[in-house]
This record gives sequence, structure tokens and C-alpha cells, in this order.
Amino acid sequence: MRAELKNFQHEQYYFKLRLGFTGFVVIALFGVLALRFSYLQIKQYKHYQTLAENNRISLVPIVPNRGLILDKNGVVLAHNFFVYTLEITPSKVDDLEKTISEVSKLVEVSSLDRKRFNKLREESRNFESVPIRTHLNEVEAASFAVNHYRFPGVEIKSRLFRHYPLGKLGAHMVGYIGRINDKDLESLEKNGDLSNYKGSDHVGKSGIEQFYERQLHGTTGFQQVEIDADGRAVRVLSSTPPVPGSNLVLTIDSKIQEIAETAFGEHRGALVAINPKTGEVLSYVSQPTFDPNMFVDGIDVENWRLLNDSLDKPLINRPIRGIYPPGSTFKPFVAMAGLENDKRVPPFSISDPGYFTLANSVHKYRDWKPTGHGMVDMQRAITISCDTFFYGLALELGIDKLTDFVRHFNFGRKTGIDIQGENAGLLPTPEWKMRRFKQPWYQGETVIVGIGQGYTLVTPLQLAQATATLANNGVAMKPHLVAKIQKAISNETQTLPLVVQDTIPLKPENIDIVKRGMIAVTQPGGTAAAVGANAPYAIAAKTGTAQVIGIKQNAKYNASSIDERHRDHALFIAYAPAEDPTIAIAVIVENGNHGGTTAGPIARKVMDYYLLGKIPVPEQAKDDKKVPTKPPNNALGAAATQPVPEEELHD
Repeated sequence: MRAELKNFQHEQYYFKLRLGFTGFVVIALFGVLALRFSYLQIKQYKHYQTLAENNRISLVPIVPNRGLILDKNGVVLAHNFFVYTLEITPSKVDDLEKTISEVSKLVEVSSLDRKRFNKLREESRNFESVPIRTHLNEVEAASFAVNHYRFPGVEIKSRLFRHYPLGKLGAHMVGYIGRINDKDLESLEKNGDLSNYKGSDHVGKSGIEQFYERQLHGTTGFQQVEIDADGRAVRVLSSTPPVPGSNLVLTIDSKIQEIAETAFGEHRGALVAINPKTGEVLSYVSQPTFDPNMFVDGIDVENWRLLNDSLDKPLINRPIRGIYPPGSTFKPFVAMAGLENDKRVPPFSISDPGYFTLANSVHKYRDWKPTGHGMVDMQRAITISCDTFFYGLALELGIDKLTDFVRHFNFGRKTGIDIQGENAGLLPTPEWKMRRFKQPWYQGETVIVGIGQGYTLVTPLQLAQATATLANNGVAMKPHLVAKIQKAISNETQTLPLVVQDTIPLKPENIDIVKRGMIAVTQPGGTAAAVGANAPYAIAAKTGTAQVIGIKQNAKYNASSIDERHRDHALFIAYAPAEDPTIAIAVIVENGNHGGTTAGPIARKVMDYYLLGKIPVPEQAKDDKKVPTKPPNNALGAAATQPVPEEELHD
């Protein structure tokens, strides 16, 4: 019998059934696909057209030229130049170390370059290009360009670099720029400026570069560039040019700045000179200083440690950040407080025994002259810097009246100068001491405030502005470093307005007493007679010495037996010409001992150049000159050649 192996009808039925189901699924899927295509092409057409256009068109930022910084005579203090840089985008490189090693065979990459690269890489995002080598010459750039295809993620760029042609001169004032870090990004975003920094790598970090960042940076431009599938630019579709940053013209004369910095020699300290009538800062010195060019590319670890760990602290901006006891330079302002509060009405005078004591106390507050000065009135007290006179005056005024009055001269508060980071100093009060130390105020603390010691702390800038305010008969002008802002394209110049911060209602007769006392300081018998010797203009001044460490009641100060950094600070304030002041100056020499012998000569050199155009003779040239065989004929000249009296060596 024959056995049937297959049921063809049954199999044909199921085959048609499967075929029909499969066909239905295919048609359904094509239907879904068609619906999706319709949705994308019709409903989402504009959206995807924009995305496609963005893939085809790249928005490339054009970084504006940063504005220049010039001194008042047009000397360039900060400018820009283009350089070739070799840059690596870490996200596009598989083996970073191997790539750097291979690249260094074509272009020299030093260990310093590697350290800087690693530091910048930590501060940058992974998809940003980071320079491994800057300032390539044309030979190096051409050598790498030929081999560019071998190094994906490595490219040569032309970047704008900042340069400070005068190097260390005025570094704390001008400041410097550095690469933008996370903190800078947060600040830019907070201020609404982040979009203007697309493509920018640097931002002002200190000084004028930081304070006037918006004016110096300019406005970023953009290009719409058509690109192909490989990311190569095909053509420029449109372009919005950048607006260069504005140029800043300072109030500073770079020659005065050079003379002032040179005058410090190896000393540490600060100097600020101001025009009392306008508030223009004429010189701004912080010693020791540094070269801001080191920070533009990103300072290496070794140099950073040398600067940061130095005992001399060259990175501290001393005119606004350094705080010092004002010492005897505080006395003219205490004198004004006493006169204006009718506590010392002329012809009031005291008999100075060389010390001051509080009632029911055996403690002696010593005068710098142990034997005393005899009969002393207000004018003479300023001239010879009589401590005893001001001890009693401060006590009679009381700490509240004293601080309330001198605060008008801007002690204990910021001056508002156009540099960030200013310290307010300290004018102590009983309320402050209770908050700070949980202790009451004592009369003895008021006594020593009268000679600028104790808790009182000032910045060199505050001392200079206070001197300028006194010279200007109580009118306090806001100090400023920038005089004009020049638009780069239109050359339109904006002169910044002068600002009167305070007007102190001082009686002319009281001002006259204090000023006559200060003029006598630079004349024979004054504490700075040597500073005023042979000057063809009248100088009003006050010397000061501020203790760094305390001395026991019966001990005698001996600078030679004390560590150099524990010696007294030397201070000097002055204005000239005394009858019509155009310059007021404050000098602090750290551990310089006496203001008249260390700080005063520095101020004299600055005033001589500003008022007379006189350039100081180098010390070596002075040594080479022959000693005169007979003394000069005029009285001032004769006084200058004689030994300096003991009282002129103290404050």
C-alpha cells in the first residue's frame, strides 16, 4: 500500500495564512514609517530644518582686540601682539603623552611647557584646546604644518597675547590678565557677561586690568561659516565684526613711577602720590614687585612658589592691602581734632617732662626724647613730634570724638579707588573692641591712639588721601588711576569726572596752625630738616615711626640688636608746594626705622621730579663727586652739610 507523506492542501493553507500575516505586518510597519515621515516632514519641518542648518552652519566667535593701557604721556603699559601657538584638544587625542612626545620631535616642548600645559588642562574643559607651546617662530610653525596630518587633535592657532613692555614697573597698579577659570566663569555668568566671552581665553585678574575689564575687553564678533560633512569651512555666509576694547589713559607718569620704585632700592614698602586738587594718583608703588608677563601664559609651579612663599611677599598690593600703624603721621589729624573741638585753643602749651601718666597710675607713656621738650604748644608739638603733647590731647578728646573726627579724612574706610581688593584699615572704638575681644576699652588705649599706635591701622593709600585732604583744606577728592577712556574705533574720549567725597568744615585759623607746624618739620630743628634742605619750594611734612614689636617699660630701642623684620616701620607724609599744593605723598618703608632718614628722601626725589623735572643722581654717581672744599653760602645749604641733630633722627 502507498502511504501519503504530506498534506499539500493543509500546508498550502497555513503558508497563505503566514504570508498574509507577514504582509499585514510589513504594510503596517510601512504605514507607521510613513506616518512618522509625514510627522517629521510636515509637523516638525521647521525644527529639523533649523537643526540641519546648524549642522551646516557654524557660528564662530571673533575675539576683540583688548584695549591698551597708557600712562598720561602716552607711554604704553599694556598692549597686544599675535603669536603662533601649538594647541592640543585632549578629547580628540587617544594617547596624550605619546602625542606630546612625538610633537616635541618637531617643535621643542620644554619641561616648563609641560608643567604649564598640565596646569591649564586642569583649569580647562576637556573639549577646549590647551596650548602646549606658545610663541612659535615661523620655522617651527611651518615644520609642524607639514606634519599636521599625523596629529589629530593638535593644531596651530594664531592668538592675541597681552604684553607688559615695562615689566615690573607699576605691576600692582596695572595688574595682569590670566586664563579664565571656573571662578571667573561663575563671575561672568553672574554679571551677565558670559556670552561676550565666547572664544576668549583670558580675563583681567588684578589691578586696572581687572577693575576695567568690561571697557578693556570690548564686544565679541561672530562669523556664520558653512561647513561640509568633515567639518571643514566652505565659505563665510555673514560676519559681525568685533568691537575692540577701549584704551585707558592713566593719571600716572611712568617716569615718576620709575623714579619712585628705584628710590626704594632693596627696601620693602609702598608709596602713593596724589594731586590734592583732583584726586589723580601720580605714583603708585608696591615694593617688592613682580613681572606680570609671567602670568599671561599661566605661571609655572616653580615661579609661583618663589613668589608666593617669599618672605618679602611681592604679590601683596601694599598701597591698598598693606595695613600699618600710622605712627606720628597721625598727629596732624589728631591736632586738627583737638583744635576743631576747642580742646587746645592757642596759646595753650604744656611743659613736657618726657613722659605722660594717667591719674592714679604709675605707668609712664614715654616720649621719644627722655628728657622732654620743655614748653610745647600745638605748632611746636607737630614740628618736633612731641608724644607727650598728643597723649594728653587724645585722652581729653576721648576715643569717640577722636575717631569720629578723623574718619572724615577717610581713616577706617575704603577710599573707593579704581582697584579691587582695598582694605578699610581700622579705627578702633569701644564697641569694636567689645565685639572683637569681649573686653572694655581702657583710657591707656586712648592715650596711644593719639600717637598713631595701638589698634589703629591704615593703608598707604588712606594716609596719602588724608594728607591730600589736609593739603586741600578739608576737601576730600576721590583718588583714581584712570583719567580718560578712549574708544578704539571712533577715538571718542571720555574724561572721567572728578568726585568730591567729603568736605570737612575746618576753620582757616586751625588749618593754618597745623600747616605751619608741618612746614617747620622740614626746616632746621624739625624732624625732617634733611629732607627739606636746599629745596626751592616749601614742603609741609610729618615723619613717623611705627613699632613692630613692643619694648619693655625701661628698655631702650636698639635697631642693630633686633632682627631686621622686627625693626620699626618708617613713615613719611608730605605735600608741596606748601602754599599751593599740587602733590601729596605718603611713604611707608617696612622696617626702615626713622621716617625722616629712610622714607623722607624717597618722597623728596618724587617731589623734585614732579615739581622741578629733576632726575635723581644715581648713588654711584654721587660717590664719584668730589667733596666741596668750603660750605655753601646760603643758610639752608649750610644746615644741610652740618651733622643732623639727635632730635631730627626721631619722630
